[in-house]
Formats: sequence, C-alpha cells, structure tokens
Amino acid sequence: MKIRSIFCYLILATFLLALMPVVLADDVQSPAVIYQTTFSTDPHWTTNNPTTNYWDSTLGMYHFALDPTTGGYSYVPVEYDRGSFKLEYDVIINSIDDNGIFRLGFSGEDMDSTRGPNVVTQFTNAKFGKIIWLHLVTPGNKMVEVNSQNGDTLSSGPKAYDGPTVKYEINKTYHVTTNYDAESKLLSMKVSEKTSGADIWSYFVTAGEDLQGMKRIYIGLKGDYGWNGISQGYIDNVRLTAPSSVTQAPTAAVTAEATPAPTQPTAKITPVKPVSTVPTAYPTATQSPSSPVLSLVAVCIAGICIGVLSLRRRD
Repeated sequence: MKIRSIFCYLILATFLLALMPVVLADDVQSPAVIYQTTFSTDPHWTTNNPTTNYWDSTLGMYHFALDPTTGGYSYVPVEYDRGSFKLEYDVIINSIDDNGIFRLGFSGEDMDSTRGPNVVTQFTNAKFGKIIWLHLVTPGNKMVEVNSQNGDTLSSGPKAYDGPTVKYEINKTYHVTTNYDAESKLLSMKVSEKTSGADIWSYFVTAGEDLQGMKRIYIGLKGDYGWNGISQGYIDNVRLTAPSSVTQAPTAAVTAEATPAPTQPTAKITPVKPVSTVPTAYPTATQSPSSPVLSLVAVCIAGICIGVLSLRRRD
C-alpha cells in the first residue's frame, strides 16, 4: 500500500468522524420555545394593579401580591394553537394569609379559574394547611383537580390523591413543571425544590378532551370568590415549550400592551423580600455532547494508520 493512499484514507476517516457529531446533533431535537423570560429585563406583563404586581429590576424577578377581593392579575399573551406543551416556572411565596391562594395558569383570555380552557397550578393556605393543587377546566368546561392532601375528596370524583400529604414552605423557592401530553390527554404537575432539585410532589389528571385555545400565561385570582387572604412573593424563569414535532401557531414578537389603571382602590401592600437563593436562569445549551465512542474510534483509526506507516518504512 502506498503512503499516498494511506494519507487519503486517514483524511477521509477524519472528515467522516468530524461530520458524525453534527449529524447526531440534528437527531436530538430541542423543544420549541413558545415563550420564555428570566425577568432579567422588563417582561412587560400587563396588569390591572401595578402597585402590587410588578417587575423588580433589582432582584430580576416578578413581584406579586394577590388579593382575591380585588381581582388583581398580570399576564403575557402567547402564541399557542394546540398540542403537547410544558409550562415551567419558579416561585417563592414570602407570605400567605389564612384562606389565601397563589395561582399561575395558562388559559384563554378570561383568566377565570371557573372557565375553560384553563390549566392552573395553585398554592393555598386553608383547611388542610399549605398544600399544592393541580386544577384544570377543559375547553368544554369540565373541571378536574387534585391536591397534595392525602385522602381529600375532590369535585372531580373519588379518585383523590392517596399518597403522603405534602406541604410547601414559606420563603423556599420551588420549580413547578406542568406537562400536557396531547396523545394520552394527560396533564401532570411536578414540584421540586429549586436549590436541591429534590422532587416534592407530582400527580396527574385526565383531561378527556384536547386542550386548545390557551392564549395567556397569567397570575391572578379571578373567579376565586371563596378566598380572601393575600399571598405575596416572586416568580421567575417562566418558560413554555412544545415538542419540536408539534406544529404551533407562528411565533410573533410579543409586544407590550398598555397597562390599564387599577379598576378599584387597593390597599397598599408592603413587599416582603425573599430570603432564599434567587432562582437561576435556564441553561443555554441546546444539544447533547458527542459520544465518547467517536473519540475512541478516531484514536483506533489513527493508530492503525501509524502502524501501517511504520511497517511500510521497515520494508
């Protein structure tokens, strides 16, 4: 074998190995980001109460003080049609009164917890103490919900959560993930500690019909006529994604809407500063590193070529 041929084979093998990680990276599809904010800059959420619900530029988070008696809310419009999705966010509740509630949802324009479509995550402080809820109202206005209290009987029927009772803590940051699988029509919720990553509670409900028509990510208590306590804290790292294979409505730049003035007088609420670690932003990596097997193959090919060259020189 001529030395020139050996060098040609070596160059070809090196080129193929360099190309393989790119091909593999194309196979690893990252989820399509529908909406995301780390609150490092003003997200321009629309609110009817800018005194209590506002972007905190110092902390780089969004402050909320939700009072059911005022119907306060904040929201951002999103471009979503239908299909599977994942909604994530971080939350730290600094204080919550008796009979108080915090809610972040993904809904239609009404943002009413009693009307569909509405996917709602809730942290409440009432009869069972500080527990977590997954609440769903389908486009057909079927309501189903479950909470982290063992053995509680819910309006959705006898299939209540039967695991150990789980309660959240004040001044601790939690990461909340809501997943909807369009094929199985299952909606799940998982809550974990932001700092340690430890899972705290997770459960699911069956939607029974396609979820569609959600146009806003919001915090607010519209429709909560049975609650009267105030919840205060911060949210961060809000992210809505969908599988890359799911066709979404064209994503347009979200423009800030004019913030209307409060519709009714609201008592001044003194913000409580968080004492736990400030949540970190999402990582920016979008593809998996190449397999170590490729490096091993490259070394083997190089070794073979060097060996052949050595034998050639001896001859």
